[in-house]
Amino acid sequence: MVVNVSRYSKGMITDPGSLAPPAPQAHPAASAAAASFAALLGRLDYLGAADIEAIRRAYRFADEAHLGQLRKNGDPYITHPIAVAAQCAEWKLDAQALMAALMHDAMEDCGVSKVELVERFGAPVADLVDGLTKLEKLAFDTREQNQAESFRKMLLAMAKDVRVILIKLADRTHNMRTMGDMPRNKWQRISSETLEIYAPIAHRLGLNFTYRELQDLSFRFLHPWRYEVLSKALNKSRTRRKDLIARVQKEVEGAFARHGMQVRIVGREKTLYSVYRKMDSKHLSFSQVTDIYGFRIVVPELTDCYTGMGLLHQLYKPVPGKFRDYVAIPKVNGYQSLHTTLIGPFGTNIEFQLRTHAMDVVAESGVAAHWLYKANEPNSDTTQRLGTQWLQSLLDIQQETHDASEFWDHIKIDLFPDAVYVFTPQSKILALPRGATVMDFAYAIHSGVGNRAVGARINGEQRPLRTELANGDVVEILTSESAEPNPAWLSFVKTGRARSKIRHHLKTLAQEKTHLLGERMLAQALRSEGIAQLPDASGEHKATWDKLLRFTGTKSREELLSDIGMGKRIASMVGKKLAVLLAETGLKPDAVLISTERYAAGEDGSVSQGVVSLDGSEGLSVQFARCCQPIPGDRIVGYLGRGEGLTVHTEDCPTGKRLLARDGERFLQVEWADEPTRPFDTTVVVTVTNGKGVLARVASAIASAEADITHVDMGDEPAQTATDIRFSVAVRDRVHLAEVLRSLKRTTSVIKAQRLRAN
Repeated sequence: MVVNVSRYSKGMITDPGSLAPPAPQAHPAASAAAASFAALLGRLDYLGAADIEAIRRAYRFADEAHLGQLRKNGDPYITHPIAVAAQCAEWKLDAQALMAALMHDAMEDCGVSKVELVERFGAPVADLVDGLTKLEKLAFDTREQNQAESFRKMLLAMAKDVRVILIKLADRTHNMRTMGDMPRNKWQRISSETLEIYAPIAHRLGLNFTYRELQDLSFRFLHPWRYEVLSKALNKSRTRRKDLIARVQKEVEGAFARHGMQVRIVGREKTLYSVYRKMDSKHLSFSQVTDIYGFRIVVPELTDCYTGMGLLHQLYKPVPGKFRDYVAIPKVNGYQSLHTTLIGPFGTNIEFQLRTHAMDVVAESGVAAHWLYKANEPNSDTTQRLGTQWLQSLLDIQQETHDASEFWDHIKIDLFPDAVYVFTPQSKILALPRGATVMDFAYAIHSGVGNRAVGARINGEQRPLRTELANGDVVEILTSESAEPNPAWLSFVKTGRARSKIRHHLKTLAQEKTHLLGERMLAQALRSEGIAQLPDASGEHKATWDKLLRFTGTKSREELLSDIGMGKRIASMVGKKLAVLLAETGLKPDAVLISTERYAAGEDGSVSQGVVSLDGSEGLSVQFARCCQPIPGDRIVGYLGRGEGLTVHTEDCPTGKRLLARDGERFLQVEWADEPTRPFDTTVVVTVTNGKGVLARVASAIASAEADITHVDMGDEPAQTATDIRFSVAVRDRVHLAEVLRSLKRTTSVIKAQRLRAN
């Protein structure tokens, strides 16, 4: 058995290019650079002599180009490119990549042209350096634009050659390691950029060690005090738990040794940033974070992963729900491992990861494993496909996008998959939650656009408002001045903004509509008391209204009328009181009007509030019952529910009859207006003989009668010889419905067609 226990700890990282001692005979600055390059050469044993000589030529060129330039700490600038190249050598990148790493700042900082690089080192190396070169800042108005363009160029090159992003990540890693030499006013911006942009890219490419290091370094400079406190706490915890870790290691070693399995066990410790993030997101103290320590077990074969998992589960009890199989289903960046969390000694949670050697290389080096395998196994193509899918997606994006800012937002889509990025017709980018619909987009633009939306075009095609948006969609909202929000929208919108705007508008609209309905109902009730019209709230009748408001306990005339429209108050009772108050001012009832109104109301005392005329424009204040679906021409009654507004039933509706028997005083007389303003839905049941094209013929018959189909229900049962199909159709009135039924009955295969009646 080979056992190697190492702990990942931040604050101990050294410049990989400063490991060799300086040469005593040279100038101190020159000696530092030479020593660093000597350390780099010591890592190139995987390359041939010709490649090493080419790298030496690139070093001499870069050293000459940067001559006289110093870093913030006073070291020669060439130490930075050497450190970047050293990191690339750790990933076993090829000679061209190492040459580009050494010269990555030559074009930007030293005025070297791409043509010169092509002549000296060849086009591939020049392309790599050009892909890493930032554009001149004077060409852009803001830092954000410059950053977007720089990233576009970098990522375009990366889509052709992944070595560009690896060099860039090595560059950023060394810059973060030496961030302490930078002015403090730059720490926040650079660290935030690293945490939000570079670390996710490293993670996406499977560079796990680099990902963790960038996170910890960013945390260190974003929150120095928190970093220091957590670092000390972790060191104390490491000391206290040293015996526990040693015990677990010994027991695990014994379990595998007894089974005769040759493994490598590596200790693993949570990074400071991951500890901090867990404490912050779950509101935990440091002592409550129990899974700080873990072990990685590298096994010889794939099947040994599962055998080893069984041995561990026999040794310690697993934590329910904490097992993950990334071997059978790898992560998108190629990562494979078995993860399990076990309850170790003293009830401490310890995570174990089991993987093969090949999986371990991929887990730590990701896309860079391609070069690692090429170095170790020149004829192997095991890792040729690493990262291919993601890199191809970048290539597709760059071919479709011509604006730098848009391209960068596309890249963020892939780095942050919880968001969906869509475009307005003017190419403005909007970020919405995953699963957002057209209506969420409309309200994200402006509440006025959302309130007036009637449809949308997505990528030029007409689509419904409930359509779920995908990354990169170009969305155009179609609006109408007469349109209003629909309560059904609340069932599919995802954003809080859209939901709150819809509810606010519906509430405001309902108040307006119920106010108008209440005014009509009170006016009708007052006519029944012999007063021809509702008095104005100002002028001579102001005092009368004030007395009425005190009597009803409402704050304003509008509130009182809304209460009547919502059914919270009975119009006839308020009308009687208002008539009494008007009589006190000398306004006498008209006896002829009283007789006319009461005769029109009929002898049924339950319908004595006057007749309310309906034309379909009443909006949310009037609901047409779904149980009987009244349409113009039907005899109807109105039920004034408590706080629910007016609900209209047909006169023969069983539900309406039950309500009338139980709550008769809340019914009022309603009638259809001479010219309704819109069609009304009703349900038609069509019995057909099953056969090819039947549904199309029936739908055509309905359309020929100039009726719209709003819904079709064929039931869940398998089709029989004779099948009932239910159509919800929008018709003008009973006469129009009769035309629809006649058209259906004349259609081939239709056995029967009738209106669905309430039960």
